[in-house]
Amino acid sequence: MSGKLSQCRRFIGALALLLCCQTGAQEQEIVAPFDMAAHSRTVAANGLEFPVTVHGDGPAVVFLHGFPDARTVWRYQVQAVADAGYRVIVPDQRGFGNASRPEGVEHYRIDLLAADIIAIMDELGIARARLVGHDFGAGLAWFMAAHTPERFAQLVVMSVGSSGNPGWDTIEQREASWYFDFFNKTGIAETALQAHDWDFFRRLTRHSGDQEHFIRDLSRPGALTAALNWYRANTRGWGGLHSGLNYPLIDMPVMGIWSSGDPFLKEPQMQESAINVAGPWRYERLEDAGHWFMLEEPAAVNRLLVEFFGSF
Repeated sequence: MSGKLSQCRRFIGALALLLCCQTGAQEQEIVAPFDMAAHSRTVAANGLEFPVTVHGDGPAVVFLHGFPDARTVWRYQVQAVADAGYRVIVPDQRGFGNASRPEGVEHYRIDLLAADIIAIMDELGIARARLVGHDFGAGLAWFMAAHTPERFAQLVVMSVGSSGNPGWDTIEQREASWYFDFFNKTGIAETALQAHDWDFFRRLTRHSGDQEHFIRDLSRPGALTAALNWYRANTRGWGGLHSGLNYPLIDMPVMGIWSSGDPFLKEPQMQESAINVAGPWRYERLEDAGHWFMLEEPAAVNRLLVEFFGSF
């Protein structure tokens, strides 16, 4: 009798393990990349040219990439958001991808970067949009939501929290943000990042994100300097982007998303962003994902976006 009971227990245990594995497999939903180039056009704005992916119909959603990305970083989000009933707008921003790369640090001030996006929206006939930003694109999104709130209905910020919140002023975050100062060393940063077939760049970015895409784009004449100029124009001295702009409160629904495996940005700088939001605030933490979590966990990111857009 005891032998049969033991066999029964083993069978139940094996069945439970099988069901668990099947559940885990279902959670690993496969998301196909969207063909960004096939749905792109060139938009002239502010005297520059920007490749812009446009797809879907309905209320507009504008996606802003960060450093050292291009619009292709959002390739796993475009179709899901369009399928949910939105018109998706994803530009290469000034200095990145195939967008224009004006020479000179002065051309990369955050107010000019913001003016590019507003001009692109105007050219596409978009009066108001939902705004999504990651990395430096999130810093820009915060700026735009604060200074041109009439143009945006909702804000989603990934990885980077609001300017001036206490979470930026910790030893841990200062240590993690050491590269701000390094990127401001004109010439030195370019040389170090490219040395030995971009070895330091690869290690700095933890061999993650769109590595080959990064290096292919940044290897073009003037491209690396243009990308670094985002930092040089806006982060001279500690916290230039994060503590010196004195934003007004963001009076719209805002969702912040942070990933526990981010080596560059600590959780408090996102959590504490609530103090700068007058509208509804929602915080989401993704476990075991790195800085480029829209590439690593696209299904989870897409669910959060669609749910948040539909809730207001």
